[in-house]
Amino acid sequence: MPADVNAPGDSQLELIRSLRGVIHAFYLDRDILEKLREEEAKVRAMGNIEVDNQGFKQALERDSVICIVKDPRFRPPPEPTVILVSHNGNVIGEEVFPFTAKKYENREDVVWLSDGFVLFPLVESTGGEQFVMPPVSFPELNEGNGCCDVVSCSPAPTSDLMIKNHYGITDNPKIASVLVAFNRL
Repeated sequence: MPADVNAPGDSQLELIRSLRGVIHAFYLDRDILEKLREEEAKVRAMGNIEVDNQGFKQALERDSVICIVKDPRFRPPPEPTVILVSHNGNVIGEEVFPFTAKKYENREDVVWLSDGFVLFPLVESTGGEQFVMPPVSFPELNEGNGCCDVVSCSPAPTSDLMIKNHYGITDNPKIASVLVAFNRL
């Protein structure tokens, strides 16, 4: 990795900084990534349901991790960032976006938990549910611009706050962080 990857000239960082809705973009160093790893291991959802941030775990396996601090103008993720999985591996709920909501309208086999999440009550569940935050694609980074094994993920709210505090970014409910990780070709 170049000595100062946060300086102008790093093509991946510059590309991300040019995206609509990006307020800040910078590389995370291994020190903060280790602190975030410890925090992510402790995360629980409402009702003490386990949260497995698989996207974050995979990001830690990559050479480079960029943190994007974004506002609502940033594009939505291309696939769900949160799913609810039963102990036997069945998907029993998933995040819904405005552009995917139509496929659930007027269905008798779903229950809307909120405007952004549906449950599938007819799917067999053996208990031991957990929320899984899978790795999400990030098509802007690809082999054409020197990247492979690209994943993105949302850190837990507590990790998001840790990042903002570490880098002196004022916390604001209208901004959030996304991590994009990749290996260089």
